[in-house]
Amino acid sequence: MKYSLLDLSPVAEGQTPREALANTLDLARHAEAAGYHRFWLAEHHNMPGIASAATSVVIGHVAGGTKTIRVGAGGIMLPNHAPLVIAEQFGTLASLYPDRIDLGLGRAPGSDMTTARALRRHMHASDQFPEDVVELLGYLGPVDAQAQVRAVPGEGTEVPVWILGSSLYGAQLAAYLGLPYAFASHFAPAMLADALATYRATFRPSQWLEKPYFMLLAGVCAADTDGEADYLRSSQILAFARLRAGRPGKLPRPVQDLSEVPAAMRAQVDQALSCAAVGGPVALRAGLGHLMQTYAPDEIMLTGMIHDHAARLHSFALAAKALQSL
Repeated sequence: MKYSLLDLSPVAEGQTPREALANTLDLARHAEAAGYHRFWLAEHHNMPGIASAATSVVIGHVAGGTKTIRVGAGGIMLPNHAPLVIAEQFGTLASLYPDRIDLGLGRAPGSDMTTARALRRHMHASDQFPEDVVELLGYLGPVDAQAQVRAVPGEGTEVPVWILGSSLYGAQLAAYLGLPYAFASHFAPAMLADALATYRATFRPSQWLEKPYFMLLAGVCAADTDGEADYLRSSQILAFARLRAGRPGKLPRPVQDLSEVPAAMRAQVDQALSCAAVGGPVALRAGLGHLMQTYAPDEIMLTGMIHDHAARLHSFALAAKALQSL
């Protein structure tokens, strides 16, 4: 089974976005060597701790610095963009790096509403996501010389399009269109089982896919010992708690004491980040094995925020070894 990696280009405390983007490329190269199948980047805006806002630009940076690994978006938040622009961007990427580019599409703005207004200028009350997805698929499909609007580059590239989601909505749309589906269980696992069942039960074969293809996203924080892994993971717990409290910032340094996070908030964070495997090699393998057995994904994509870059590389290397042994 394929295993892949999602990166947000985390900007750690004491670092700059430039260093974060350099770390992203270095991580992608290590992931390629470790056998990861895809390396995806996510679109977020107005986040001091995330450097992947210009997602298609970072994808080009990573694809140009690697050789074989697939590189893509996990995802592009389509309501922020005109479908034609995304078709041109990813058509350009696919022309530069043939058979290596993926396009995952999300329905959320990837930001707060004030930032969404700054991105889009004009807010639409109606949900146009399904129509926008279909329009985008048309731009990336076979060349139609008679079309009034054409994506150049883009047409004929057939860039693989995925639907991303954290609710039944994305599952239903992916099944209806016959597209692969990735569930954001790494931060919103509540609807995972229902969404997966809906997707598999209602999937309709299409020109893109004959049968359902489901990718599970899971958090991972691995180290040589369970205690070290728990310590490293404190950075992500702090970052998520501060985000939930309306105080987003750079990825904090790890701490031994998480008393900064109130008990009620800690419970929310633990639930949100519960689809994860954390610990040393034994606990890590057990956690990943449990997720694989429970949800039987066609592919698993791992993500994890660790302050120290070397520790993060080691975490994903341990995860790759664990998955290879399962």
